[in-house]
Amino acid sequence: MSSADVTVPFRSWSAERAAAWIRVPARDDHKYTRGVLGVVSGSRRYPGAAVLGVEAALHTGLGMVRYLGPRTVGDAVLARRPEAVTSDGRVQAWLLGSGQDPADRGKATARRLDAAIADGRPLVVDAGALDLLPRASAPVVMTPHHGELSALLGSRGIDAPREAIDADPDGWARAAARELGAAVLLKGPVTWAAAPGGELLRIAGGPAWLGTAGAGDALAGVLGALLAGHGDRVLDDPTALAPIAATASWVHTRAAELASAANGGGPFTILGLVERLPHAVGELAALGR
Repeated sequence: MSSADVTVPFRSWSAERAAAWIRVPARDDHKYTRGVLGVVSGSRRYPGAAVLGVEAALHTGLGMVRYLGPRTVGDAVLARRPEAVTSDGRVQAWLLGSGQDPADRGKATARRLDAAIADGRPLVVDAGALDLLPRASAPVVMTPHHGELSALLGSRGIDAPREAIDADPDGWARAAARELGAAVLLKGPVTWAAAPGGELLRIAGGPAWLGTAGAGDALAGVLGALLAGHGDRVLDDPTALAPIAATASWVHTRAAELASAANGGGPFTILGLVERLPHAVGELAALGR
């Protein structure tokens, strides 16, 4: 397989298109109808990934986040976001794998990941859970960077060197979506959202300051929040995954722009980006009115 096997034009993802995927709560909505996201992420080695993912999801606008992970990581999540819930219960979507390493996956984490995959709800599969894709039967959107996509395809016997993906990210995003049967949000200087059926969406890159540790964890949280808000719709129509993923990337990029602008066009922290997520969502909500 090569990226040249598929020739499908792309659409540039705009604020106007993204606005259609922002679910603004009605007066009779409550925490369960607004969307509940289950999160199995972070590890003792990388607890910050869970904190950033939960933080980003809650700033994007949903009813509840359920965090399931090591107690020490859960304590860090609660210290930052006391409204997070650390017990089992119903969810509309799952976020899996941020800040985890398959080579260092304990039995408890493996059980949590298996249970989430078996739940049958739509999945955001990040970093340390990409190896579990073959087990998923529900709609999936994965969020690899170029190196992770190279490794994932290589594990399937597909020759996809990092250099080749760097040179043709859009081609490899749509080829990977077709080969793996899942939506792909391929992160990079320009982000691409690809669907197994061939749809390809281009999301313009944000400020260069965005290339920093934790940015992908925050993006996964944004995507998880949007997916939870549209969980039932995605079960009925998995083609919604690519536009939801593209909208998450747009919101994430816009928040980065706002965070940088607040610092005179300079650098920002990922928590600084997260603080701007409500502004980015609000801009889209206003467009959609």
